[in-house]
Amino acid sequence: MKQKFDIITSTCVPLPLENVDTDQIIPARFLKATDKKGFGENLFRDWRYDKQGNKIESFVLNDPTYGGQILVAGKNFGSGSSREHAAWAIADYGFRVVVSSFFADIHKNNELNNFVLPVVVSEAFLKELFDSIYANPKTEVVVNLPQQTITNKATGHSESFEINAYKKHCLINGLDDIDFLLGNKEKIEEYEASGKSC
Repeated sequence: MKQKFDIITSTCVPLPLENVDTDQIIPARFLKATDKKGFGENLFRDWRYDKQGNKIESFVLNDPTYGGQILVAGKNFGSGSSREHAAWAIADYGFRVVVSSFFADIHKNNELNNFVLPVVVSEAFLKELFDSIYANPKTEVVVNLPQQTITNKATGHSESFEINAYKKHCLINGLDDIDFLLGNKEKIEEYEASGKSC
């Protein structure tokens, strides 16, 4: 069982950059590992550290002003290659939610498969979030998966978001695809024993 997803209330990390691709999320030189653990250390590696391995203080992940389980990103997040390692890095770093006005489809699905919730909002709501976070870094956002709503507590404004019903069920119950199948093992066996065809 993975960590179940219900309602998350958290401060946010703002990344107001558009067209962030998967190579920027996790550079290709870190893709040799097959274990999901440890990828968070290299999330946005080339933006977080210089060539000598020193922290770039101006980058948001190195700024102690901001923190939390929610990454608020610019439009078109996760474009480029289909590497699942990008979602591994986001999850391993500790983000449970990524908010953007548009996600690349493959990356969006990779996030869902790794228990990170991609929340698509309007560009106006996204701008309001950035404005609220920069005005007060302690601004909290509430992401309610059962109700499929996201709320900016600074303004009280909310929006609804879409999610595949199957993925929603898996997130709420802490199930990956294999867990889901195992949980339905008896039903599958009964169906096979019935001799019915698809």
